[in-house]
Amino acid sequence: MHNAPFIRNRKDALMAYRFLLELKTANIISLSSDGDERRGRREGFNQEPRGERNERGEAGFERRRRNEDDINNNNDIVEDVQKKREFYIPPAPSNDETEIFSSGIASGINFSKYDNIPVKVTGNDVPPGIKNFTSADLRGIIVENVKKSGYKVPTPIQKRAIPVITAGRDLMACAQTGSGKTASFLLPIISKLLDDPQDLEFGRPQAVIVSPTRELAIQIFDEARKFAYETYLKIGIVYGGTSFRHQNDCITKGSHVLIATLGRLLDFVDRTFVTFEDTRFVVLDEADRMLDMGFSEGMRKLMTHVTMRPQHQTLMFSATFPEDIQRLAGEFLNNYVFVAIGMVGGACSDVKQTIYEVSKFNKRAKLMEILREEADGTIVFVETKRGADFLASYLSETEFPTTSIHGDRLQSQREQALRDFKNGSMKVLIATSVASRGLDIKNIKHVINYDMPKNIDDYVHRIGRTGRVGNNGRATTFFDPDQDRLIAADLIKILDGAGQTVPEFLRNLGACGGGGYSSQDFGGVDVRGRGNYVNDATNVEADEDWE
Repeated sequence: MHNAPFIRNRKDALMAYRFLLELKTANIISLSSDGDERRGRREGFNQEPRGERNERGEAGFERRRRNEDDINNNNDIVEDVQKKREFYIPPAPSNDETEIFSSGIASGINFSKYDNIPVKVTGNDVPPGIKNFTSADLRGIIVENVKKSGYKVPTPIQKRAIPVITAGRDLMACAQTGSGKTASFLLPIISKLLDDPQDLEFGRPQAVIVSPTRELAIQIFDEARKFAYETYLKIGIVYGGTSFRHQNDCITKGSHVLIATLGRLLDFVDRTFVTFEDTRFVVLDEADRMLDMGFSEGMRKLMTHVTMRPQHQTLMFSATFPEDIQRLAGEFLNNYVFVAIGMVGGACSDVKQTIYEVSKFNKRAKLMEILREEADGTIVFVETKRGADFLASYLSETEFPTTSIHGDRLQSQREQALRDFKNGSMKVLIATSVASRGLDIKNIKHVINYDMPKNIDDYVHRIGRTGRVGNNGRATTFFDPDQDRLIAADLIKILDGAGQTVPEFLRNLGACGGGGYSSQDFGGVDVRGRGNYVNDATNVEADEDWE
């Protein structure tokens, strides 16, 4: 006992032993029976907790780990056991005002076209839309931060979503990619937390925002810090691929708003490090992905958790909302308002879409031809992680500095890849679906679908990385008839809906059948089929200059 001066007698020793057993039961430490603990080989506080340990468990069996944000390969949730481990601590976020407000994309020359986008709003007693941010019942400090962010007038989704959230209603919102969905939930949430302050308890966030990918979670975190600037609110983030201990230190400091990927959040919940007694808002960003087969079980566990505060608002946002996902989402929503902006599931008309007929053996030559015209700010989407690494290596041997991002790269590598692409040191970014959801990068000029995705939702999300908030963008797709013909009809309707040219070869393939969607498939209609109906709601802004 000389090594443990706090243990003075047998009673103290018994209490210490019980405490160790509790830690073992909670899977925070492991106790061995061969004296390893006494020899200093303690696993408990020298290794990462569950979900971050070595790939082999305590009995020598290979462990399977939930990988909450690798959404490639049909949401495969089994991590490659050969993947290198990393105890990554991300750099501290900047407190420099200029840097904080420099993120995000300013509205482009086509922003005024949003005034003519059709809007469908259904539900009982729907709150009226707003005309501008000053009439949105937001706190003064929030309005000032909105101005510092360069926002002059709200987008259609912001006009409808902000008053619904402010009124305390649940919401299911569908809007095209790049339409300002993130701000539409962050602004009213932050404002309401300031309007009705409550004591902050450690591990008991007052707003929880769940994202399907780490990169999107980081982006939401940056946006939340921007809108909460110079307030007392604490913004926290937890996501996979980083040191659990480091993020636990952040959790113990308390967070009014907690942004998280699902898997890492559930790790904290399972250990009771995070509970939801004080949670007033639960947000599912990219909700269609959060409620699909890869995440539905975890989301149900989260939404029905025994500590979840009964009186909370549930808010769901996405660019695509299939009917089956709507019905599942309805289980977690109460008397909600449904908002659909534009052709839900459709592509933004500000993106010029070009489709080339290219066989898989000719794709590399066609890519080089396109990049030689203009390579800066190009993101190239492929279907597999191996394909991403191979293509990035190949292009790096040419005149085009290239990096890649996918679920098997270490988190530090993923973040460094994005930084290099954002600052222009890498002209080309090769990516899998991990980068197709919600990412807002200023300098993306061109999206290339090197491999056509297997479903049209992913196509819409991919090309939505460019042409955001009224800016012009360009999307090029390599279409291999031998591999992609089943998606031809869906692609034709996306092109027609956005006023784009449909090549003859694709039109002929579409005439042969296969694919095909309706507005119901994409969530353009409230599946409840009831409630008030508001059409052309954007007309509330008809008399204001969007510039």
